[in-house]
Amino acid sequence: MTRYDVIVVGARCAGAATATLLARAGLRVLLADRAKPGGDTLSTHALLRGGVLQLTKWGLLDAVVAAGTPAVTTTSFDYGCQSTTVTIRPAAGVSALYAPRRTVLDALLVDAAVAAGAEVAFGVTVTGVLRDGHGRVNGVAVVDGRRVRQAYAPLVVGADGVRSTVADAVGAPVREEGEHAGALWMTYVTGLANQGYRWFYRPGAAFGLVPTNDGATCVFGGMARDRFTVPARRDRWESLLGRFDRAGLACVAGELRSATRVGPVRGWPGVPGRRRAAYGPGWALVGDAGYYKDPIGVHGITQALRDAQLLADAVVDGALPRYERLRDELSAGLFSATDAIAAYDWDPDRVQGLVRRLISAMSRELEFLASE
Repeated sequence: MTRYDVIVVGARCAGAATATLLARAGLRVLLADRAKPGGDTLSTHALLRGGVLQLTKWGLLDAVVAAGTPAVTTTSFDYGCQSTTVTIRPAAGVSALYAPRRTVLDALLVDAAVAAGAEVAFGVTVTGVLRDGHGRVNGVAVVDGRRVRQAYAPLVVGADGVRSTVADAVGAPVREEGEHAGALWMTYVTGLANQGYRWFYRPGAAFGLVPTNDGATCVFGGMARDRFTVPARRDRWESLLGRFDRAGLACVAGELRSATRVGPVRGWPGVPGRRRAAYGPGWALVGDAGYYKDPIGVHGITQALRDAQLLADAVVDGALPRYERLRDELSAGLFSATDAIAAYDWDPDRVQGLVRRLISAMSRELEFLASE
């Protein structure tokens, strides 16, 4: 570890995609992550059109498909009193959606970064940033085993999640905070047919079924943060199924009871959405580190891939203010609608309106990405 053009902290989808694009542009990039390669992470998995479009542009969608990620050709919305199913029709070069496991997607992006020439260091912990005599960030301090090292670069990118070490170390200002926070429980089952993305909204609860790799379906149930409880580990699956039953979704619960659970039931207690400054002297933020939205909007991975492109373009062009402006303009409608859904205080009519707002904002996002 010595000197680089850019150091990217965090090798999940946002960081690995950013490192790939910067390395492809000819920059010397270090991509560092404290985790070991190939690890899983809690995720709703669903890629929206904008995310699929980015992977297509980068030449990586074929690898996602080759990994056995099923094509999603329909999306259904069930509000109790009304339900609708939308067929995914070709638009902007996207003919289907995909929801790859993070063990698949993140690994493919890391491999792409390595193929582009980035140096990747797993199992190292970034403990803080380094600064020059003028206070500008110019590197990171790293613990590698028992050794403390320094790595230097004129730009450090924090892609290390909602609890970002980099964001805290640079004192990234918080520009906006959400008013609400949703919690969720999730797991995986096999034995369900691929019926596309299935979203269910009921008073005080929301649910999703998302087909992913290895014949599995990601199953999650969301609720307001103050309704989040932690059952004993052995009781968590039945507790999640009980949430479907109490929401009037006994038929879906029956499907799940007939399926085979193939993973632990994991929970997320929820934190409010947050928009931080996107950049400062010697640093930038991407993914949840800079702009976190509640997962009930299932837009996090798509935004991570989108913002990786925006940031990489801005770095190459020396135009970081443009990155922040575009990030914030494209995300504003998504943030407000997602925050309102995360309140879980809506009735069926209101949540339908909020979902329409989300879809409208995603359409504007897709139009922008397709024009680039």
